[in-house]
Amino acid sequence: MSEGHKVAFVTGASSGIGRATAEAFIRAGYATALVDRDEALGKQAAEEFGALGECMFIACDVADDAAVESAVAQTVSAYSRIDAAFNGAGIDGEPAMTADYSLEGWDRIMSINLRGVWLCVRHEIRQMLRQGGGAIVNCASSAGLVGVGGLSAYVASKHGVVGVTRSAALEYVRSNIRVNAVCPGMIDTPMWQRSISPEMTEQLLANDPIGRLGQPIEIAEAVLWLCSPAASFVNGQALAVDGGFTVQ
Repeated sequence: MSEGHKVAFVTGASSGIGRATAEAFIRAGYATALVDRDEALGKQAAEEFGALGECMFIACDVADDAAVESAVAQTVSAYSRIDAAFNGAGIDGEPAMTADYSLEGWDRIMSINLRGVWLCVRHEIRQMLRQGGGAIVNCASSAGLVGVGGLSAYVASKHGVVGVTRSAALEYVRSNIRVNAVCPGMIDTPMWQRSISPEMTEQLLANDPIGRLGQPIEIAEAVLWLCSPAASFVNGQALAVDGGFTVQ
């Protein structure tokens, strides 16, 4: 890796928003660690992106503390540092009313969406403290800003991500580490396509200000901006990238 090269660490990098963000970092000149538990898709993404710039795939379950610590260490071993991190790994879980939500479903969502983000943040921060700074962006959701019926576990996990983001932002900004979150609205990802039927999508968009699904690259561009010097005075924010959904 050439001197002065910046390094990015992206979780959930095998598909959807994470994949688009990893590609955007690589195109922007970052040596990028693509971190995901899906080895087949992750390796495929790294192989495709290798033509664009420097990258590597690291298999990791973000709910596993030792695996996250190892993924950060592998990145630093390969590239010496981590300048920017996007914690994008997450799941949507089962739709159910709050009183009917299963304990197993609740715990699974919390382990990945909230515990997983916290584990990544703490190991990324430890590395950034050693090297003198960096920028972290956590993937929350518009459901981290408002309530959504039938998705209490998902909503709670994403509100939690915003809370972790704001606390860490206050704690480490004087160590030259900025921590922010993006809050995507309805985005056209494989997870959306698996979970939401075309008919339901049409109904949802009928009441959406912008009237269309967002694209993963639109979130990726926001992440790149938050990690860039252009956002050097932005810290602890939960940036809604949702076409106006949460301002209704």
